[in-house]
Amino acid sequence: MANKQNISKPVVNCYHCGDLCTTQNVSVGEKYFCCHGCKSVYELLNENELCDYYALNKFPGQVQKRESRKDKYDFLENVEIQHKLIDFQSDGQTHITFYLPQIHCSSCLWLLENLYKIMPGIISSRVNFTKKEVFIAFNSKDISLRQLVETLANIGYEPYLSLNDLSSNARPKTDRSRWYKIGLAGFCFGNIMMMSLAEYLDFSKLIEPKISIFFKVFSLLLSIPVLFYAASEFFVSAWNGLKNKYINIDLPVSIALVITFLRSIYEISNGISNGYLDSLSGIVFFMLIGRWLQSRTYQTIAFDRDYKSFFPIALNVIKDNIIIPVEISDIKEGDIIQIHSNEIIPVDAILSKGKAKIDYSFVSGESLPIALNVGELVYAGGRQIGGILELLVVKEVSQSYLTNLWNNPVFSKDKGIKESNFDIIGKYFTYFVLFVGFLAGFYWYLNGKEQLMWNAITSVLIVACPCALLLSTNFTYGNIVRIFGLNKFYLKSPEIIESLSKIKHIVFDKTGTLTQNSDSDVRYIGTVLSAERRHQLASLLQHSAHPASKMVLSYLNEKGLSFVNHFKEIEGNGIEGWIDECHIKLGSPSFVGGSFDVNKSGTKVVVSIDGKIIGDFVISNKYRNGMDKLIQRLKQQFSVSLISGDNANELINIEKLFGKESAVYFNQSPEEKLQYIQKLQMNNEIVMMVGDGLNDAGALKQSDIGIVVSDTNNNFTPASDGVIDATKLNNLVDFIRFATIGRKIIIFSFLISVVYNLIGLKYAMQGVLSPMIAAILMPLSSITIIFITYGMSEFFAKKCKLK
Repeated sequence: MANKQNISKPVVNCYHCGDLCTTQNVSVGEKYFCCHGCKSVYELLNENELCDYYALNKFPGQVQKRESRKDKYDFLENVEIQHKLIDFQSDGQTHITFYLPQIHCSSCLWLLENLYKIMPGIISSRVNFTKKEVFIAFNSKDISLRQLVETLANIGYEPYLSLNDLSSNARPKTDRSRWYKIGLAGFCFGNIMMMSLAEYLDFSKLIEPKISIFFKVFSLLLSIPVLFYAASEFFVSAWNGLKNKYINIDLPVSIALVITFLRSIYEISNGISNGYLDSLSGIVFFMLIGRWLQSRTYQTIAFDRDYKSFFPIALNVIKDNIIIPVEISDIKEGDIIQIHSNEIIPVDAILSKGKAKIDYSFVSGESLPIALNVGELVYAGGRQIGGILELLVVKEVSQSYLTNLWNNPVFSKDKGIKESNFDIIGKYFTYFVLFVGFLAGFYWYLNGKEQLMWNAITSVLIVACPCALLLSTNFTYGNIVRIFGLNKFYLKSPEIIESLSKIKHIVFDKTGTLTQNSDSDVRYIGTVLSAERRHQLASLLQHSAHPASKMVLSYLNEKGLSFVNHFKEIEGNGIEGWIDECHIKLGSPSFVGGSFDVNKSGTKVVVSIDGKIIGDFVISNKYRNGMDKLIQRLKQQFSVSLISGDNANELINIEKLFGKESAVYFNQSPEEKLQYIQKLQMNNEIVMMVGDGLNDAGALKQSDIGIVVSDTNNNFTPASDGVIDATKLNNLVDFIRFATIGRKIIIFSFLISVVYNLIGLKYAMQGVLSPMIAAILMPLSSITIIFITYGMSEFFAKKCKLK
């Protein structure tokens, strides 16, 4: 008889989302799907002739395996909630903006802007790809808000709706003022330069006097809105600095702009020249572009969120056996609420019905879910992992544990205003320029040449303007922020780059930061388990509600389990029972008893058969890819430590990762984490904290730089200076290295501008600097700085493997 050969089946990806198909039973023609949800989305798009969605990108869809319950959006029938969510409503036409974290490619853009083909009641839809928002105008007479949201959810773009959306300031209007300023400054700069060039190049004096006067007056008129509107943020920043008793780089720039404007008025009114208005408008234009580049990331990522961003808009409340959707702020003590799987519990409550398996990892850092019995207290901030629960509210939202933890004064400390090195340079550079200017003026005054005195003072202030420093800082940091963003590392402000380059000590959280939130590794150590023994263990474990038991049961992966009549579970300790005349105990070492000497790391589920320990299952966190190499690279340059709210079961794994010389602390409260950061700072350490949850909030706030690790851009975080995608955490060393190089690029470009300034000062102090030469050199210097900073930052980004 011929040997039976194993024929491997070809790997098939879901036509919609790209996930592997475990079966080929879900299909439409030759197109296969991983689940019925993905198939339904395809059929809906195909029915409405929107299958070009799949032609633009490969596997553009979102996984649809999680079914949405029918009553999930009942709360959108509430008129009061509708009014708080809607942007505008009049004569049946309604406008609303949704945040859709699923937006990621051109297929998403194309589909969302063709929503009207799926639902005729939609008038138009417009996507802001950067903010991952869609603006929708629809006819409320044809479709309801609930139907609109359900349609988006059905095609894989479920809107992210939270309690924060109901607040009046939840969606601030887009500030377009900087766009207007850039446009105005660019328009004025182009026109002033065009008229100035005609004057500069008129060597034969062919321009008629009236036309020449028109050019000068018109240039002066165009420069007024540039100075008083487009450049206003530089004056505001300088004034705020003075109010806080420090001089930032905007002060000397503001002085230079005013002096340039006044000197230009003087020269135009006396017929000397057409002034330096082209240089003034050009500098403002380029500096605004640099600052716009810096601000782009802040519009993409929300760095400061409160607990309202974490909670849903409404919950189901059971009254007289009737389920009613109620806005969370209206839920009172004594109400009975209904919580579904994977929903956040927003209030402190007592479990009255259902099997609770609560994940507190976000609040406490504990990695394993906690099983609770009826009558036990459930704290706000936990996420239900199991089935439907009914809870009796004992504290409403405003008084809950999570809200009180959030409002802890420890977490609201302000880091204060920090003066950057470049602000310090700008301050002393301002003193130097003022001193040289007035020294030159005083010299010519003593020699009785008043005209040369004023020429020297103003020329020095114009030529030696520190705008090159500001330009190099803005454009270098702006480009670095852009490159970071392309690599999924988002900074709250460009000034953080300078602090990033000075880091001396990096502190990590464990759960959700170094480890993956959803995965754990299970391994068995001990006597080899026969097929019969595996079946017995799995049959007993199926009766346990403890999360560790569920993980071991999943690891055993046994089918057709036997029912066990005689078993007893000790909550939080283990389970024992009789199967096939064998007495089996599984649980913690203290529950099972005895000893079993093996090298373990993680949570242990010990196995005992008829009083004899045969082995144990070790459940350990699954660490993110590349963490071992990351820690080793960091230790070569920085001090590294770990501080976790989780227990010490992972101590052996952590010591392998960090080494025994690194400080490692477990079972730490949020306050203890913050105090540890303070202790490091008292030793003159510049500290970066890398965390992910509310229990890290105080430490993130206290640290010199707080970075949050996010599995999605929508990760909830109370306060952070930056957000890094979890898949890019292993590039942290490269980001720090590139930030350090960025500082050096700024210093290099500033040295170039200093050489230019020294040459210009030589002639400015003599009072003989030609207006034409000054007008050409100033914008030329600015453009040179821009090209140098951009070119060098692009070059070193490739060196740091970020391009």
